[in-house]
Amino acid sequence: MKTIIIGLVRLYQGAISPYLPNACRYTPTCSQYMIEAVRKHGAVKGGRLGLKRISRCHPWGGSGYDPVP
Repeated sequence: MKTIIIGLVRLYQGAISPYLPNACRYTPTCSQYMIEAVRKHGAVKGGRLGLKRISRCHPWGGSGYDPVP
């Protein structure tokens, strides 16, 4: 399951992300955060952490350095 999630994120990074404006407010980027979270915490908890982070990435959300816990 971890491999599938990471593969989907890599597909997004290679096929979709280059055509979108660079607008990520956090370091590391949301997609890289998702990969790190899944590798560190597994598919379920890591996926939940990644989705939570993506939901915070908007103009009224936070910004700055936000590592995987």
